[in-house]
Amino acid sequence: IEVQGDAALAEQLRLLPEVDRLARNPALQQTNAVPTSPAWRPLPLREARATAALPYGLTYTHADQVWALGFHGEGVVVASQDTGVQWDHPALRAAYRGWDSAAMTVTHVYNWFDAFGRDSQDSRCDPDPQVPCDDQGHGTHTVGTMVGDATSDGGEILGMAPAAKWIGCRNMRGGVGTPASYTTCFEWFMAPYPQGGDPFQDGKPELAPNIVNNSWGCPPSEGCDADSLRQIVDTVRAAGIFIAASAGNSGPACSTVDDPIGIYDSSFTVGAHDAQGSIASFSSRGPVTIDGSGRLKPDISAPGVSVYSTFPTNSYTFLSGTSMASPHVAGAVALLWSAAPSLIGDIDRTEEILTQS
Repeated sequence: IEVQGDAALAEQLRLLPEVDRLARNPALQQTNAVPTSPAWRPLPLREARATAALPYGLTYTHADQVWALGFHGEGVVVASQDTGVQWDHPALRAAYRGWDSAAMTVTHVYNWFDAFGRDSQDSRCDPDPQVPCDDQGHGTHTVGTMVGDATSDGGEILGMAPAAKWIGCRNMRGGVGTPASYTTCFEWFMAPYPQGGDPFQDGKPELAPNIVNNSWGCPPSEGCDADSLRQIVDTVRAAGIFIAASAGNSGPACSTVDDPIGIYDSSFTVGAHDAQGSIASFSSRGPVTIDGSGRLKPDISAPGVSVYSTFPTNSYTFLSGTSMASPHVAGAVALLWSAAPSLIGDIDRTEEILTQS
């Protein structure tokens, strides 16, 4: 529950027996600054045009071999919780759940949510918060790695599961989020509802995604401590939604997986490797010590160095980071669940298959 008030109100709430803990939710001071969160910050990008060659991550993970078996992510919905998405990017529009290709119409309600709404700080976005936007580009890139298909734009397939559908929630403004914005997106994924609607009255659990990619971290500078988002992540997993999370870009030292949500047992945390399979120097390492657990992380690693994918506006680029690795795993789960629908919602078995194969 998000509450606005002064210190006196906080002390009154703290005394209530029903209140387990209070956590701060700081105001965003800089909305157009270079992102400082190491959990998802990509390395410098270079612009590029779509090419006719598959990104190496798709062949390294053998996604193309799964396609040859007839599975491309059909029947699975992946979700992006990130800086937003350019929904009408030529390589992403067809996979957007809100797009009706036959009627050539779009419906954003129940398929998109903005945790911040829109105000004067969102000059790069449509004034209507129900219309998707990406004010940074990071989110568009990660969605491309999950479902991108640039064949209609003169290129090649870019995403692990090009036949899956995607929905999205903007959890960061200018690359910075808060505990409340991250929680809002998780709540929306559990039961999507219209922008400005009542989640309890208007929420539709049947429209929840199967998989959520989280290429971000919530450091102390954004108001998070080790326990801030644990309960909501546990709850989303318990609902049968797979949670892929980037490990962070603070390596190579040990115990650098140190921000929510990559530190949690309920998250399937992803490190980054290059085209030869060598772990990237920037990829954060375990064990997790910030919460005293000693938990082994990351759970798996995936292609995250010089990953080629979609970028605003209607362009393509290379980015590096564990942010680029996590959507490879989210897409792999979409392929797996497309091939074996009996696994949908069975997070334990799915994680076991991934780590053992």
